Amino acid sequence: MRRPLLALAAVVLLLPAPATADTVPWSWPLDDGQVGRRFDPPADRYGTGHRGIDLEASVGDAVRSVAAGRVTFAGPVGGVPVVTIDHGAERSTYQPVEALVRVGDAVTARQVIGTLLGEHSHCSGACLHLGRLVGDDYLDPLDLLGGGRFRLISPDGDPPEPPAAAGGELVRPVGGPVTSPFGLRVHPITGVRKLHDGTDFGVPCGTPVHAAAAGRVTSSGTAGAYGQQVVVGHGAGTETSYSHLSRRGVAVGAVVSPGDVIGLVGSTGSSTGCHLHFMVVRDGVPTDPLPLL
Repeated sequence: MRRPLLALAAVVLLLPAPATADTVPWSWPLDDGQVGRRFDPPADRYGTGHRGIDLEASVGDAVRSVAAGRVTFAGPVGGVPVVTIDHGAERSTYQPVEALVRVGDAVTARQVIGTLLGEHSHCSGACLHLGRLVGDDYLDPLDLLGGGRFRLISPDGDPPEPPAAAGGELVRPVGGPVTSPFGLRVHPITGVRKLHDGTDFGVPCGTPVHAAAAGRVTSSGTAGAYGQQVVVGHGAGTETSYSHLSRRGVAVGAVVSPGDVIGLVGSTGSSTGCHLHFMVVRDGVPTDPLPLL
């Protein structure tokens, strides 16, 4: 009886341990670029969904490895050029990319692995689709790229300006990366090219939203496509608004100071995911908020 048990124990010891998620942060795979469409996994393995994230970029931009690893695939999948890199417990995928590496190549973090193509993009413009896999399971790349509270920056070049309270006229209402700036864009839901009248910050639902300046709440309620919204008047014809909230924390008439919590980030109204849509309106005209922060 002992010999079979010992043999079974030996077999069990030789079985590979299950893969676990790598917690080492990833580097940004582009020299610039904002987050477009976010991770939206399907209900089942064969269902529809978005199995990665899209990063806005330009055709010909250098695409870099998010971490050290080895190239395991470089070629077309369904006609779309893809590069896959094995990082140990996890793999990263990049498309549509013209590969500058070959299968078996060892790469370092931030090494250029290819250039972004304009063909085969599923975005309205050029974008890099970045995927993250553990075994056959897709995970959210932003968990390692700092897409929650922080966005990792490139170690190359000059450091960026501080993201909040950098001496501007307004206090930044939340942290996180800018996922859609002020200006003309193709609306992600309607497909219509129109003015994006504020700045979107990609932060998780439930993140506290802070008043950008002292003032009085002039509106607090549901505002159509903006979802749950708080508007604060600051005098001299200036208002700030905070949209797509999951919860409003102030009532009309409340007096707020810079940094006061006025609500929580959500995805109400016409929204594709958790984020804050922050607007600055002066004399009835929407103004780019970023230069004021």
